[in-house]
Amino acid sequence: MSSKKVILVTGGSGLVGHGIKAAMEREGQRSDEEWHFVSSKDADLKNRASTEALFAKIKPTHVIHLAALVGGLFRNLKYNLDIFRINSRINDNVLSTAHKHNVEKVVSCLSTCIFPDKTTYPIDETMVHDGPPHDSSFGYSYSKRMIDVQNKGYHIQHGCTFTSVIASNVFGPYDNFNCENGHVLPGLIRRAFDSKADGTPFVIWGTGSPRRQFIYSLDLGRLFLWIMREYKEVEPIILAADEESEISIKEAADLVIEAVGFKGEVIQDTSKPDGPLKKTTSNAKLRKYLPHFVFTPIKEAIKDTCDWYGANPDIVRK
Repeated sequence: MSSKKVILVTGGSGLVGHGIKAAMEREGQRSDEEWHFVSSKDADLKNRASTEALFAKIKPTHVIHLAALVGGLFRNLKYNLDIFRINSRINDNVLSTAHKHNVEKVVSCLSTCIFPDKTTYPIDETMVHDGPPHDSSFGYSYSKRMIDVQNKGYHIQHGCTFTSVIASNVFGPYDNFNCENGHVLPGLIRRAFDSKADGTPFVIWGTGSPRRQFIYSLDLGRLFLWIMREYKEVEPIILAADEESEISIKEAADLVIEAVGFKGEVIQDTSKPDGPLKKTTSNAKLRKYLPHFVFTPIKEAIKDTCDWYGANPDIVRK
């Protein structure tokens, strides 16, 4: 093993990649680590030759695999097949190339949407393959589930330390704030700013009743650093705030309205679909390892994200 970790982060220019960078900046760069955050501009991970060239250039000892074709509810509904095929190709290229280049550890990022639609709550890590995911995002969900299958296969057949984390609903600076293609919280933030600027009603899509455990990208970044350095298991681990932090979409919208300072009319468009009504996860496994980890309060994290959005109009992804 090399005495210095060379860490390749795929999808490094996105929400979670920036969360990891921010966490590193807070704690200070370690002398035994060399980090490489790459994006689609550096390599086309859908292409095997491009993936091989990236690994040959950087020569990573560790990989954090974040790259994926992602979208919110409406993009998933429209492009489930495309999302499944593209993400499956990306994941296979990254994991097989990591094995070929003798990478010591790969940490891939999954999502709570991989869990069965019909299940008991709270969900834990043992329930990933217990039934079909929600039909609205089956393409993305199954492509992410297959990472867990491949991790087990690489471990059993080749002895690789390939693992994964299951992140709850992540949000923060550098998110995708496109209302059609992004996730719920950045969509709410975008519409609140637009409504305030235009003097138009603020619209909440759906009934507002589904409940979610949100996690601030900086908190997730801190946890990724710990996973990469300390977590030894091949089995996945849920990275989520405590169950009591779960809030409804309507409650999240109210926090956004307060943070943005929107004073206009609020409308709920119940013609829009809700998606899963809940995805409550247990972070008991995480708490066994890190019982004293402190998550940023949701109100503070939403305010910080709204402040970042307002201060960075030129780089916000819309």
